[in-house]
Amino acid sequence: MTTSNPKWKTFAIQMATSENFDENIAHLLELLANLPKHSIAVTPEVCLTGFAYERMDEAAEAGAYAVEQIKKISEDRVITLTYIAKEGEDYLNRTDVIYNGDIVHSQHKVKLFPLGNEHNHFKPGSEDEVKIFEIDGIKFGLIICFELRFTELWLKLRGADIILNPSLWGKPRKQHYEILTRALAITNQCYVVAADGANPDMARSSAVIDPNGKAISDDYAEVIEGVFDPREVKRIRRYIDMDLFHG
Repeated sequence: MTTSNPKWKTFAIQMATSENFDENIAHLLELLANLPKHSIAVTPEVCLTGFAYERMDEAAEAGAYAVEQIKKISEDRVITLTYIAKEGEDYLNRTDVIYNGDIVHSQHKVKLFPLGNEHNHFKPGSEDEVKIFEIDGIKFGLIICFELRFTELWLKLRGADIILNPSLWGKPRKQHYEILTRALAITNQCYVVAADGANPDMARSSAVIDPNGKAISDDYAEVIEGVFDPREVKRIRRYIDMDLFHG
């Protein structure tokens, strides 16, 4: 862990997505550029394009362009971008974690959402990519939207200090999203930063959640701010040492 300044500002970006990809990119870049240094920001799943199945090539180009632009403003900032990527003839739902101008972790959505027909458009990722990765002494994990429903993925991230959750979670299942993100924080004794879209059909419910399951959330805010404090992770794990029960 960092010792000089252990607390990081955390931000869940809860933005709406229009059909104009360029406007979405410009708006997201403006939001991110205004965040303070020493911060962690999670953006919603495919927030630049939505699931633009009729514009997949255009969406992939927009995502690749946005990654390069985010690199330029990522000094001392951890930023996620989940977007439609293209590899050969395949499309993937990819999340890049960007820090100090580099992609430090990439992960492809493993559990594709059948009600949204994702399985008809995307190649699934590998569960091997769901793993803890480290940035500046902090152990991170990543779970993408629908993957929240698969607790076997939670177990792969046991020991992470903070789990990032980009989502595009529908309004009819709003309560599910709120319960699952909080349960993940409590079960894994870690922080969770959950970012959902803000279009009318979305659950919103974006939040910064501490290891006790206490959430900072505001359905009407575009940027939700919290704090990641590694000392709180250590405190809760000393209080209830789950390693004693897992063996």
